[in-house]
Amino acid sequence: MNGQNRKDIVPGITVDIVLKQDQKTGKLTRGIVQDILTKSANHPHGIKVRLTDGQIGRVQEIHN
Repeated sequence: MNGQNRKDIVPGITVDIVLKQDQKTGKLTRGIVQDILTKSANHPHGIKVRLTDGQIGRVQEIHN
């Protein structure tokens, strides 16, 4: 599942995000969502979240 819809993302789920500095390479970072930072219902580049380790990025993939 992609991370473009806010309704699909809840704190505690595991996701792959792309960090700001990794946007050019597309390198993904896996972590657990702590906070959802995007207020809109969807975003074409992915919903912005903060992981439990403090890293912030846009969700590219949601893991069940």
